Amino acid sequence: MKGEPVFPIRVSDNGRYFEDQHNVPFFWLGNTQWQIFREYSIEEAKLILENVKGKGFSVVQAMLLGVEGPIHPNVNGEMPWIDNDPTSPNKAYFENVDSVMWLANDIGMVISMTLYHRRFGTYMNSKNARQWARWVARRYGDFPNIIWSMTPVADQEYVPILEELAAGLREGDGGRHVITFKPDPAPYSSSFIHDKCWLAFNQIQTWKDVRLIYPMVTNDYDLRPVKPVVMAEGAYEEGTEYGFEVTPLWIRRQAYYSYLAGGHHSYGHNDSWRVLPTWRDALDATGARQMGVLRKVIMDREGWWDLVPDQSILKGGGQTDGEVLNLAARHGGGRWIMAYLASRASFEIDTGKIAGGREVNAFWIDPRTGGPIPIGTFVNGGVKSLRTPDELEDAIFIAEAV
Repeated sequence: MKGEPVFPIRVSDNGRYFEDQHNVPFFWLGNTQWQIFREYSIEEAKLILENVKGKGFSVVQAMLLGVEGPIHPNVNGEMPWIDNDPTSPNKAYFENVDSVMWLANDIGMVISMTLYHRRFGTYMNSKNARQWARWVARRYGDFPNIIWSMTPVADQEYVPILEELAAGLREGDGGRHVITFKPDPAPYSSSFIHDKCWLAFNQIQTWKDVRLIYPMVTNDYDLRPVKPVVMAEGAYEEGTEYGFEVTPLWIRRQAYYSYLAGGHHSYGHNDSWRVLPTWRDALDATGARQMGVLRKVIMDREGWWDLVPDQSILKGGGQTDGEVLNLAARHGGGRWIMAYLASRASFEIDTGKIAGGREVNAFWIDPRTGGPIPIGTFVNGGVKSLRTPDELEDAIFIAEAV
């Protein structure tokens, strides 16, 4: 397909973002369809993949054996392992996985395949994990649109099995695909073993704690060696177990906090991961559609991949604590600055971070629709007092060199 990334995806030379095999930056916008390999027919999986692709999502995060672990059959009644033994895969189960992978490959969708979950318990250990991972990598390693992932507890106790899984993956695919993992439960990051050479990038799970997104992404962003960081699982849209309503505004806040802290983000809907009868309606949820707006807002900026978090753009350093934040970032070469105001706010912005001409052009963007609201031009290098438009719940401010 013309203009599609050339897979496999890899980490950029500077460690900040992802790129394809032609060094073209790849925008990570994830969608958690954890059960797509197990709970859906091929026709339903095709509907899901085409829908999320059409909304601008570029990565689907999926559990190879489903959310609850390896002891449940798939939609065709097939168990993944014979006698619950990871060294004896049931090939009939994986025929469904094969079909889903071909569908994803055909439409240019990356699959982040989770082949291990902490709930595997006694079924998998450091003695059989390598053989399992090697089998998976040999079966799926030729698919270019794949990323390997795992879901342990963020504890040293799980490091030996992670090492075995990583070794098996490398033996199976020859190092063709990047490896990562997302800890469970929240709130933790894979960066507790940041220095592992096989860990290509970090992933974070915050669950309901939106207040933790900015500090956790910032912490991982500042680590050395530099690696990308993905805020891979937060509160699910329309989730019911958090003690608050997960509205589209909440969904937007989570995502913009991730990107303006220098990371990447994945979205999820309660009805999708639980495979509720309403899962089809959930595909077109308001928050899901607005993630496509976010992608366009960022990718419309020239050199968007060179985004640098910079809270000094907001006079006084912005608002970086709590659940309602004001965050800012700039292009590394000074082509533009961007701020996300998570609620109606009055603030001052320093345009001195914009390189180039004597004037800058500024405008608001409505994060619900992507619609621009002009502000006009003003002198470059000064401090400008602003107030978000009254009609916006939250707002994006952009200023670019004229």
